[in-house]
Amino acid sequence: MIKLGIFLNTNYEADENVVARFREAVEQVRLARDYGFSSVCVGQHFLTEGQKLQPIPLLSRLATESGDMRLLPGILLLPLFNPVYVAEELATLDVLSGGRVLFGIGVGYRDVEFEAFGVRKSDRAGRLEESLEVIKRLWTEDEVAFEGRFFRIPKVEVHTRPLQRPHPPIWVAAQADAGVRRAARVGDVLFLNPQARISTLRDQAELYRRIRRELGRPIPDEMACHKEVFIAPDMDTALREGKPFVEGKLRMYARWGQARELPATSAGFADEGFDDLRRDRVIVGDPEHCIAEFRRYHDEVGITHFSCVLNWPGMQNWQVIRSIQLLGERVLPALR
Repeated sequence: MIKLGIFLNTNYEADENVVARFREAVEQVRLARDYGFSSVCVGQHFLTEGQKLQPIPLLSRLATESGDMRLLPGILLLPLFNPVYVAEELATLDVLSGGRVLFGIGVGYRDVEFEAFGVRKSDRAGRLEESLEVIKRLWTEDEVAFEGRFFRIPKVEVHTRPLQRPHPPIWVAAQADAGVRRAARVGDVLFLNPQARISTLRDQAELYRRIRRELGRPIPDEMACHKEVFIAPDMDTALREGKPFVEGKLRMYARWGQARELPATSAGFADEGFDDLRRDRVIVGDPEHCIAEFRRYHDEVGITHFSCVLNWPGMQNWQVIRSIQLLGERVLPALR
């Protein structure tokens, strides 16, 4: 079975009414819940070009609106934070949501964020792995003492735990192949990049499975991916309306430096035309086309859970609502 989740866009222009945008996000989550979407995801960045709502407080607010949907901070920029803080924040969210948290983490890539937090970008992989080791111990051991390269914890008794045992599933985001290897070592689910070509995703999925086999670890039943999706009732409308959103969004990612993080086979998205982008990187079309594309990514890569980016910068709320309705009424039933 293929699952669809909704990724909430919480990047807003500097002059937007962020209270109104938040109310629209609540409406979108309620509708996705009623249609049977599997998860609600909120990303994390700091010091963006406009306004940004952060995932933990937003998902805490949405916990009561989301039914049995999983709550996915996707992704937390783990190298920027102290692991004690992250462990107790996520444990709290898991408790108040009734055990519905998915722990999405990644190394990050924007220079401005590392500079502002006083973290060397060259340390990001080491900090993530050490932080995750600490968090797992805080979630599973009664007494913890830790002395590492980046973090130190005196000997303490630990009582604040997530509801899920032994802990929430750990989804590790990966852009480069090094991230895929890391996900195979330290995580439970591989969370693939939304802008990579399908050929790159296919190669990375196979790399992930090979590393898991070499480590003697089971290959998970689940594999996840952010996926940019623009759906409309007919193909002509989807192509006409979707083109400026697709091109604008990927130009934003290019300004942020994301292309530098991808393998060479997928790095050139900022220079590609709309037809190339929708052929290999994003899903744009009518319901029948979207069904075929979700199945293609499932069959060729092994993706079982798509966190669908439906709300693009500059999009009107009615367009997002239309997308949720089309996916809920015409796409999801065909994927179950």
